[in-house]
Amino acid sequence: MYNVTLSLSISNLIMNIFLNGDTKQIENNLLLSELIEQLGFAGKRLAVEINKEIVPKSEHGSYTIQDGDRIEIVHAIGGG
Repeated sequence: MYNVTLSLSISNLIMNIFLNGDTKQIENNLLLSELIEQLGFAGKRLAVEINKEIVPKSEHGSYTIQDGDRIEIVHAIGGG
């Protein structure tokens, strides 16, 4: 019988992104829609830009955030 020990580095589980100009650590393989939910913006009117490219809402659920991505999220606020 063999004893196998798996060692995971925390650095393999998190990555750094730039969110609205600030550095933020997030988990690997996080979808854009999951980040939006974690930030409390789910269901809100948003514009999202990643690395200077607009990401349509229809792609939020399939876009996997990458280490080093520069993300800008703008929340539309209405008023009268």
